[in-house]
Amino acid sequence: MPPASTPASAATAEPAVDGRTARRDRNRDAVLDAVIELFTEGHVGLVAADVAERSGVSLRSVYRYFDDLEALARAAIARQMERFGPVAEIDHLGEGPLDDRIERIVDSRLRLFEAIGATRRAAIQRAPSNPLLAEQLERTRVALAEQTEAMFAPELAALAAADRRDVAPALDLLLGFESIDQLRRAQGLDETQTRGVLRTALTRLLA
Repeated sequence: MPPASTPASAATAEPAVDGRTARRDRNRDAVLDAVIELFTEGHVGLVAADVAERSGVSLRSVYRYFDDLEALARAAIARQMERFGPVAEIDHLGEGPLDDRIERIVDSRLRLFEAIGATRRAAIQRAPSNPLLAEQLERTRVALAEQTEAMFAPELAALAAADRRDVAPALDLLLGFESIDQLRRAQGLDETQTRGVLRTALTRLLA
């Protein structure tokens, strides 16, 4: 028996649905990218009309994709964090000479700062009123602190327990986002100068 023919309406319906879905995904991505651009330019307080204009998506569609501006900001921050997550990865933690390990972790943190600095500032500003963002920031902070301890595990293991309790948090503080943001933005240091400050401080703390 020959296969039943597919009605013309059914044959055209699926491509039409796929086309609408693809267009919706493109528009949603454009909105998220617009938010990230605005964050990068220092516009931490979002205005829906600015997002619509920057993305080329109608204001009505912006609110169709996201319930409110807080949901939009949260989605954009999550997108940026996920996109640049691999930047934070460092191979061979704790291996090699101390100078080499200091250089590698400083390079990694500076790259991460450049990639997500503006988005993270926006997340920090919203975190007090947004438990989901606060939780995400805390997870990131803990992961980076663990990475720091693993990178300098040989030096930390050689310390007395009391000294280790003092040194480990100091390492985390030096390599944290807030410290790098302070050096770059508040003190006006360029990347080379910031690298020098971090390298010197870490060497004196660990050598």
